[in-house]
Amino acid sequence: MELKKVVLIGGSGFVGGWIANRLSEREIRVAIPTRHRDNTKQLILLPTIDMIETDVHDPQALAALLRGADAVINLVGILHDRDSREPYGKNFAAAHVELPTKILAAMRANGVRRLVHMSALKAAADAPSAYLRSKGEGEALVRAAGAEFDVTVFRPSVIFGPGDSFLNTFACLLRFAPVLPLAGATARFQPVYVGDVADVFAACLTDPATFGQTYDLCGPKAYTLRELVSYVGQVTGHRRPLFALPHGLAALQAKLLGLLPNPPMSPDNLRSMQVDNVTDGRQNYPGWNPQPLEAMAPLYLSTIRPRLRFDSYRHRAGR
Repeated sequence: MELKKVVLIGGSGFVGGWIANRLSEREIRVAIPTRHRDNTKQLILLPTIDMIETDVHDPQALAALLRGADAVINLVGILHDRDSREPYGKNFAAAHVELPTKILAAMRANGVRRLVHMSALKAAADAPSAYLRSKGEGEALVRAAGAEFDVTVFRPSVIFGPGDSFLNTFACLLRFAPVLPLAGATARFQPVYVGDVADVFAACLTDPATFGQTYDLCGPKAYTLRELVSYVGQVTGHRRPLFALPHGLAALQAKLLGLLPNPPMSPDNLRSMQVDNVTDGRQNYPGWNPQPLEAMAPLYLSTIRPRLRFDSYRHRAGR
């Protein structure tokens, strides 16, 4: 299968930038939709990358975007929705359920068969959080279309790497907090490096063996949230006492943080952590050999230390 054009929906985000790089290295033309082209300057500079201002939730605009495409990658996902209706709010529905439905319709209209879809580890209709339930329904819709399309689904655990909103968030909190109270301290994760995720998304596109398959993407080791935050403190030089919150206080903390414009935690996030975000390895990608957290995270987290030293100098100088 020869690829001349890939549409990368959600390509302007953290993971999308890495995948765009991988595809550009292979000299594949990549169309990335965005609402604001001026906010994607790093991607604009990549050869073979076309940033297209459009609204992917508009079926006509989406159909026009897919015209002439050989494959589609859908990375769209949101972590928060203030709409608390059951089984999930309107924003989760729009991003995780309605958009995949529109993508399939646009593919059908343009004769595009290949789709690589990012779901989430533990996504399911009976999951405890609205995020996981909506992701589960979107995944089910895509997999059900497997008779008509060549579909591959990836279900990653939390993804880390330079520019992530996971380990970097804790690094920022540890910088300022003398003590850090943790909601969901015993929740387990199996963090996966963004470069490994990008590699398999790019590699699977032309591999017929991956058609109709669903793969978990996880790192080689599981950690509790407390262990991860402690490790970030060690690497950044900001070790802090960590206090595991009991359920009632954890729920209160999540509720208060959820009121922030860009919340680091919400009640729905806390409900997601009721299910361990780990895999048994039975649905690994063929040849999967991910980088360990300890090999990759210090490469970007440790750079925070010298920056913070200069911040201290500036503070003492009154700047």
